[in-house]
Amino acid sequence: MADNSSLVGGQSLRRINERVIIVQILVMIFLCINLLLIMTFFKKECFYKTTRYILFAVTLLSDSFLLFMSNIILIFNHFEFTMPVWLCIIISVVVILYFVVTPVTLTAMTLERYVAICMPLRHGELCSQSSTVNCILIIHALSSVPFIIVFSIFFASASLSFYTQYRVCTIQIFILYRWQDDIMAGVYQFYFMLMCIAIVFCYAKIMKVAKAASGEQRKSTWKGLRTVILHAFQLLLCLIQLWCPFIETAVLQISFKLFIDVRYINYLTFSLAPRCLSPLIYGLRDETFVHALKSYIYDFFGLTKRNI
Repeated sequence: MADNSSLVGGQSLRRINERVIIVQILVMIFLCINLLLIMTFFKKECFYKTTRYILFAVTLLSDSFLLFMSNIILIFNHFEFTMPVWLCIIISVVVILYFVVTPVTLTAMTLERYVAICMPLRHGELCSQSSTVNCILIIHALSSVPFIIVFSIFFASASLSFYTQYRVCTIQIFILYRWQDDIMAGVYQFYFMLMCIAIVFCYAKIMKVAKAASGEQRKSTWKGLRTVILHAFQLLLCLIQLWCPFIETAVLQISFKLFIDVRYINYLTFSLAPRCLSPLIYGLRDETFVHALKSYIYDFFGLTKRNI
């Protein structure tokens, strides 16, 4: 009986290790793709002078930071590595901040498409380079609210000795009261409700213009509409991620093995997947960006189109 239990435990540990390796491979692939796109962005002057490309670069940087830092936490938690609480605070601030930055930036990108299609005469004025810089500052200010709430309560409640203790780094160690969870859930739901309203509003307005448009304008408008739909799908995945902890807690009461399986699926589907959609939506679907990307790859490897 003991041997069987030992065998089951070994198989479970091996399966979890294989999953960690799979996650590392996926994260490395996404980070390499993001890095390639970021380098392409800085290669052409027109990209960092155009609002939609600047916001696209913000999402790439945000997703890269989030993938890198959350992956560190995943590895540390898997092997039960401990660290000082003060270091965990720094890592958690980055994770919470950039968890929110991406969906807020996606909403800003949707609004930019709305202005470009529905208010073309004012697009240059409203989406200038200086306006975009202010927009990025506003995005980060809005995205800072959740971690400010979490850590303000934590700093007011925790003793000084707690910061030097060594703990496994999870956001749960900063949640000292049940009502903190409720406040955080309320803040996230409020944010995503506003984002959903903005997406639906832009979709309705662009759809109205698309029906009235003709020729080349109609083609451009429908492309913008598809972009809005893809942004909405990304936001949906991010919204579902908010409910994952509640689902995992309920599953844990049933079976620990099932809890491990569900948490792994949730991480792949609602954490990794939304972060790999940005390159698809605004990178590989954009002809100008794809052309610049190909040119950069050819130059980097010293190739020509004839060689390819």
